[in-house]
Amino acid sequence: MTELNKKATLGLVELIVVMAALTFLPAWTFDYWQAWILLAVFFACTLSIDLYLVKNDPKLLERRLKAGPGSEREKSQKIIQGMAMVAFVAIFVFSALDHRFGWSSVPPYLSVLGDVLVALGLYFVFLVFKENTFTSAIIEIGDEQRVVTTGPYALVRHPMYIGALVMLIGVPLALGSLWGLLAIIPMILVLVWRLLDEEKFLAQNLAGYSEYQSKVRYHLVPLIW
Repeated sequence: MTELNKKATLGLVELIVVMAALTFLPAWTFDYWQAWILLAVFFACTLSIDLYLVKNDPKLLERRLKAGPGSEREKSQKIIQGMAMVAFVAIFVFSALDHRFGWSSVPPYLSVLGDVLVALGLYFVFLVFKENTFTSAIIEIGDEQRVVTTGPYALVRHPMYIGALVMLIGVPLALGSLWGLLAIIPMILVLVWRLLDEEKFLAQNLAGYSEYQSKVRYHLVPLIW
């Protein structure tokens, strides 16, 4: 196993452990079938993406492993990443507390729908990775980076965030929580802040990005915004 493989595997295992802790501790039970299925779906999808990148685009995988506030170079993005981490934690914790105290009742088919949304969201992220090898986890300009205008980038400027939002919306449903959907609101606000700040950075530092902005009007949702 290469050093990159080890880092990717360790990173994924750590993420799953953190997600499990954020779920089972607030729920205060392991008798939580919705959580077990969600973790299995997330692990399987993310592992599949990692295996593809190891074989087909290891440089992208290496860039994706640099994540979190400490890896960001821009001060604004350090703040945004920190807030995104808090919002991510809140989605799991609030949903697990909902399960524990029975604030809402979600039928099994809605939990399954949530798992489907998680898988679909991650699949869309995977398609973005295939289209754009420069999708770093932090805001930076890579060597030989160019503006990608094909595939989903012909419709919106930040297609990966669409996949991330679909996945995140699926999480509370998968965990059997309706109230947990409220925790998505701060995450949406943080993502909007991040993408606007990212566009400002790219317009200043990436050749051709300003022209791309003039051609593709929509930031996140086609025909809306």
